[in-house]
Amino acid sequence: MQRYNVAPLDRLVEQFERLPGIGSKTAQRLAYFVLNMPKAQAKEFSEAILDAHEKIRHCEICCNFSDKEKCPVCSSDTRDKSVICVVETPRDAIAIEGTGEYKGTYHVLHGVISPLNGIGPDQLSIKQLLARLGDDTVKEVIMATNPTVEGEATAMYISRLLKPMGLRITRLAYGIPVGGDLEYADDMTLARALEGRSEF
Repeated sequence: MQRYNVAPLDRLVEQFERLPGIGSKTAQRLAYFVLNMPKAQAKEFSEAILDAHEKIRHCEICCNFSDKEKCPVCSSDTRDKSVICVVETPRDAIAIEGTGEYKGTYHVLHGVISPLNGIGPDQLSIKQLLARLGDDTVKEVIMATNPTVEGEATAMYISRLLKPMGLRITRLAYGIPVGGDLEYADDMTLARALEGRSEF
């Protein structure tokens, strides 16, 4: 990466390069954008980052991000507490919430089981999930991990833990996206589409 021999600018570019999906050119553009901000706006930007770090925590129930002990979903009286949708990240919960169709609750794992990356079940919030199932409130757990090798392995691991509890364990149906062509779909997507087929 090109260096500017201006230490504060080099450090700023390096920090932006650490963000996922940001290459050196984009990091440079972002650094210059920040430098051209009015000082008050730059201060507001940096304070927002620090504020988020200091105030955002994990919901004591579902482990999603929250600025209170309980997130808005867990503290709502209108959500169906008998259904838990298990997702990998807070972003996944936001994606499902964006459909406006799901009325249950969530549980955020904050990752997937990945032995190659040194991530085992103890690094995820699986114990917190099991703690939520102590009474008879929950009837169904939806496994909504991503359809990757790690996501599937994590879903299978959790399912094996939950099956003896007599809960209904379901998996999101995966299939052909609207507007997609069968010839371009991979084998796993086609297999999932066949498994998840419904009445027409």
